[in-house]
Amino acid sequence: MDLIHTIVLFFQTGGAFMYPILIVFAVGIAIAIERYIKLTNVRRVNRKVWDEVHPLLEEGEFDKAREVVADDDSTISKLLRMGLARQGSVRRRDDIEIAMEESMMEIIPQLEKRTPYIALFSNISTLLGLLGTIMGLIEAFTAVANANPAEKADLLSASISVAMNTTAFGLMAGIPLLIIHAWLTSKTGEIIDSLEMASVKTLNVISEFAKRQSALADKNG
Repeated sequence: MDLIHTIVLFFQTGGAFMYPILIVFAVGIAIAIERYIKLTNVRRVNRKVWDEVHPLLEEGEFDKAREVVADDDSTISKLLRMGLARQGSVRRRDDIEIAMEESMMEIIPQLEKRTPYIALFSNISTLLGLLGTIMGLIEAFTAVANANPAEKADLLSASISVAMNTTAFGLMAGIPLLIIHAWLTSKTGEIIDSLEMASVKTLNVISEFAKRQSALADKNG
């Protein structure tokens, strides 16, 4: 109870700027939770699809691989679908690679969606804290100017203490949001790297298969 009372008192004495800081922090956390759930699901589904498709690619079962990714909405399925759709119809590796890169250009913004706002809200909460402190200090010095000389020192120290609460709360909100943003950015980067790895492996398998088919045709010819 003492801890809760201390927190409530700290919040109440901070002034009006405590509320916008709290709102910004809440919105940032809500976005972070949504992004974490989304990225976790994307990573899990991608791994499941790749574990199913990769053996088929190694065996040259491209038709079966196309069936697996045909009706799947995962990011890796969208990527592989673009490459596998051109397998057999075009001979140049570059054509397939360009198609998969085009798909990556559509996928990456979806993975990074809303994550930059977390860093933005981190900066906003910190700046709101500083603004609240400055406004509080202005009010404090205005009040001290009209106060009894004997009370000025006590009144000024108390007012400054209250004004600093907003800076402290702004940092309490901003620092965790900044850490969360860095973590989610790293998590997004890992997913993008895994997609690029899957793209390269798929291209290599398709290229090797095309070379074997060409060599076999030349031999039979």
